[in-house]
Amino acid sequence: MELNESQSDRAVGAIVGTAVADALGAHYEFDRPRLGADEKAQMLGGGLGPFAPGEWTDDTTMAWCILEVAAGGLDLRSEEGLTAVARNFRTWAESDPKDIGNQTARVLNTAGPDPTAQDLFYASSELDKVTRHTGGNGSLMRTSPVALRYLGDREAVADAALRVSRLTHWDEHAQSGCALWSLAIEHAVMHGELDIRSGLAHLSHAEAGFWTEKLDEAEAALPATFNPNGWVVTALQAAWSSIAQTPVTGPEHYVEALNTAIRIGNDTDTVAAIAGGLLGARWGASAIPAEWRKLSHGYPGIPGDVLATLALDTVAAGRPH
Repeated sequence: MELNESQSDRAVGAIVGTAVADALGAHYEFDRPRLGADEKAQMLGGGLGPFAPGEWTDDTTMAWCILEVAAGGLDLRSEEGLTAVARNFRTWAESDPKDIGNQTARVLNTAGPDPTAQDLFYASSELDKVTRHTGGNGSLMRTSPVALRYLGDREAVADAALRVSRLTHWDEHAQSGCALWSLAIEHAVMHGELDIRSGLAHLSHAEAGFWTEKLDEAEAALPATFNPNGWVVTALQAAWSSIAQTPVTGPEHYVEALNTAIRIGNDTDTVAAIAGGLLGARWGASAIPAEWRKLSHGYPGIPGDVLATLALDTVAAGRPH
């Protein structure tokens, strides 16, 4: 089965939507400055980097590390595929990045140069044993490419999302949150619907119950409730609350929901990137403002249009021939 034109647009939207939203949120990260209630977010750059206008941060860079492997045809559930992702992570970490998450940096440093997937799994699991605090939002922010590799195979989406998360984030909620969000992206691409609960059946009974409660909270409480959002749970709640509680129907939902997400404050580029992946998967790349797409660029020195090509290559790699 081949994707139709709308599905292809939505597949590209999942990746480009992540990158553009990430760059949009960078200027407002950790409330420097805070986006006002009546303001619209602008593509200004700055942030922790500081980043150029339109330049994506580590959120999209790590997504590229996964996307590049998937586009090349490797299975993200395999030792070979996961090792390729691990080495992309390490190469980037050695490039003097403008920003890198503390937990990710610690795992990569422990694993050492030229790591295998097993090296990262060991470092990640050991960090979890020592700290019991490995549930940051750093694996959720990069998960959008996973769905594109396995469109139509939801068990594979969930399995790959868990494994890719475990490379750096061993926490069970981080793993299941990535599976839940990746499944929502897969559903949006394939069916043109926003249905976050469609993935609950693919989680363990305990995690499905946990996330049902957290999704109920996200839909009932004001989006601003979910600040701070460095924890994977509050980051997912912030992103979903922004999407679910922005009363706009149609493609304009992409922009308006991102404004809602950024107004929450705190880790604005990450919450926007998470939301942007699902919004792009629902509304398609065609819903993303052209001026933002034109500015989009980042590690490893590529324009945003390359992400669109890699997205389609990833879809093709996952389709039966």
